[in-house]
Amino acid sequence: MVRQVLALEARLRACSNVRTIGVRPNFTDYSPEEVRWIRDAQKIYYPTAFYADLFDALGKSTFPSYHTYKCVQDKIKQSALFQLAGLPHPRTRVFYGKRQKAKIQEYFSYPFIAKEPRGSAMGRGVYLIGDDVDLEIYTRDRHVAYIQQYLPADRDIRVVVIGSQVVHAYWRIAGEGEFRTNVARGGRISLAPVPEAAIALAQRAAQVCGWDDVGMDICCHDGQYTILEANMKYGREGFRVAGIDYFKMMERMIDDGQI
Repeated sequence: MVRQVLALEARLRACSNVRTIGVRPNFTDYSPEEVRWIRDAQKIYYPTAFYADLFDALGKSTFPSYHTYKCVQDKIKQSALFQLAGLPHPRTRVFYGKRQKAKIQEYFSYPFIAKEPRGSAMGRGVYLIGDDVDLEIYTRDRHVAYIQQYLPADRDIRVVVIGSQVVHAYWRIAGEGEFRTNVARGGRISLAPVPEAAIALAQRAAQVCGWDDVGMDICCHDGQYTILEANMKYGREGFRVAGIDYFKMMERMIDDGQI
């Protein structure tokens, strides 16, 4: 018998064993039947950060985990967690308000990376700061500045961890004249073998942080692998290039009880 599970968000809509009912900001907008499905489900798939919080409070399991949702598109939390866990991560500091922003150059020398601290994806909101003009433009009308050490590299590694296992790993190579490797920014995917040390680091970091659906971005700097950031809303282009049917894979993992 095919196991059917319940999802709110539409990410698994193409999976034959997933019933997707959508996200209603007002819980009272769910029909009585949908409310019964939610209450009876042992686990809710892709509940959104809002409902993941509520389900966790009631002791109901979700996929991705509540811990995964806590760090979705929040680089400040991610960096703090990496630092707390002792995981390799570029030197990073957050500056608040005008007084703190005035001290950025006391901690970082040009060039360095500046990012939107929350809500950015696909390479948007990532800036290479090379001089005072770049810094002034980035900090203008911005209360929070997220500044990170620049690690020069023309490629990085995306390792996707789902459940407790690595399901895919590949290289992302930056386009000509571009420091970002995101496919959305002209980067290309390479299926050349990925070093086991990078895969092991991603798997260990996901486990330590409590994340069970994440794309870990890793680069090699001075012979050491370091985690650049984690993406809980990673794209599926790397799966397509490798000929992996993402939805069939997720169906199998659900059927096998892996997620």
